[in-house]
Amino acid sequence: MYKVVLIDDEPIILEGMTRGMNWDKWNCKVVGTAGSGKDGLELIEKEKPHIVFTDISMANMDGLTMLASIKSQHDQMQVCILTGYRDFDYAQQAIRLGVARFLLKPSKMEELEEAMDAMTCHLKEHLAEEQQVEDTEEKTILDSPANNFIVKNALSYIEENYREKLKLSDVADHAYVSQWHLSKLLNRQTGQSFSDILNNIRIEKAKVLLKEPSLRIGNIAEEVGFLDIAHFSRVFKKLTGISANEYRNKIIGR
Repeated sequence: MYKVVLIDDEPIILEGMTRGMNWDKWNCKVVGTAGSGKDGLELIEKEKPHIVFTDISMANMDGLTMLASIKSQHDQMQVCILTGYRDFDYAQQAIRLGVARFLLKPSKMEELEEAMDAMTCHLKEHLAEEQQVEDTEEKTILDSPANNFIVKNALSYIEENYREKLKLSDVADHAYVSQWHLSKLLNRQTGQSFSDILNNIRIEKAKVLLKEPSLRIGNIAEEVGFLDIAHFSRVFKKLTGISANEYRNKIIGR
């Protein structure tokens, strides 16, 4: 039996779909509902459903990032969007990220049933493929549009917040994925760990500031996010091969 999760901040939608759909027709069961994106993601992690119906224009939730999170961590999960957000570009991005259907509210019963037919058919085909192919290449998975979206989002967040006491967990929370999953994606797509990415950004920013003779190296270290000058000095020399002072003298002496 396929497990279904419904996510919407309108209780009448959740009630109507839970009671109004003949889930048995598709060998399905609603295992949970959520009234917010945050609760919905937690419910998905708990239940690991096969099918998700969700709105993506809920309060305090970036719909596309939420969708990318779902598809990134659960590639074969079937997602149907139900939304009143009428934006063609938004719909196109959602489809590129891997949604099965993008339906506008109020949706007709025929549209919902067609979506269920398509999603359950895909699930059956996938299960058949899994029985025939035991070794699936991890690369169709890690280089998916959803994962590319997650990595791009994470790198942008690091670039914008490198001055802060940034941790992997902060970036993972921003991307709505687990730390383990984000670490795997970053390493796969950039060849670097989170700390390597962060340190490289900080040192590149420091190089720019070192061109200004009036700035003290201790202040520069603090400006780019290092807690103390000793740590900054170690990282700078490791990445550049010379000390910050040597780099400054070399640049100024040109």
